[in-house]
Amino acid sequence: MSHMQKLAAAIDYLVAHYHEQPELDAVAKKFGYEPTYFQKIFQDHVGLSPKKFVQYMSLKTAKDFLLQGSTTLDAAYEAGLSGNGRLHDLFVTCEAASPGEIKSKGQGLKVRYGAHATPLGELFVAQTERGICWLSFQMGGTQEKSLARLHKHWQNAELIEDKEAAEEIAGDIISIWNGKVEKNKKAKLHLFGTNFQIQVWQALLKIPSGSTVSYNAIAQSLGKPDANRAVGTAVGANPISLLIPCHRVIQSTGIIENYAWGSERKKAILGVEMANPKL
Repeated sequence: MSHMQKLAAAIDYLVAHYHEQPELDAVAKKFGYEPTYFQKIFQDHVGLSPKKFVQYMSLKTAKDFLLQGSTTLDAAYEAGLSGNGRLHDLFVTCEAASPGEIKSKGQGLKVRYGAHATPLGELFVAQTERGICWLSFQMGGTQEKSLARLHKHWQNAELIEDKEAAEEIAGDIISIWNGKVEKNKKAKLHLFGTNFQIQVWQALLKIPSGSTVSYNAIAQSLGKPDANRAVGTAVGANPISLLIPCHRVIQSTGIIENYAWGSERKKAILGVEMANPKL
């Protein structure tokens, strides 16, 4: 495994075993590292030490994620104005697919795709000439399922594998997520969805890093307080994970579930974001 793959596996391991308070030496050895070096690369790429991550996860219950975060979208947005939490809002621009593209299901579009390892897991990314059109976590170590999902979303588009482009895009995505993005660089998104879905996805961009909101908070922000179920469906249909931060929406009870890429991965992402105020 590469460094990034090992880091992703280490984060998954710490999320699954934080209650055991694993020692640095044991975790480093498990993934083939000398403890000091493991500490360094974890800090460099994740933004905090393994010990701090474990301590933070140990202090949290699922409900605490919601209690520490803002309970309304407006409050979350305002809270992020003075810090770095609005990076998604500031460095991401969206363009909806045209009616013709939607009707033809992408016919005539060229979609370039590929996978690349990151500390959060292997990202599967795709882009058209107008921007990133797909971003997911690759499950099971193969592209087969990821490619099938992409094809279902853009059924008539021409899909072209482009590993070099995927590597560059994945690097940009992680830079935006971890707050290390260059000031003049923006991620352009090419969104394929209904008007309501796109409204929900744009609302998700307003949730700052380190905050969580409920599905009802999103519904309220759209002026549709009774649309919890529809909002949940739209959140679940989000084609661009991480950048459009659907992982920051949780149930009003604080339960962290219903994440396409696994509840443990969702906990890991939230844990890193909330434990690291620089994000």
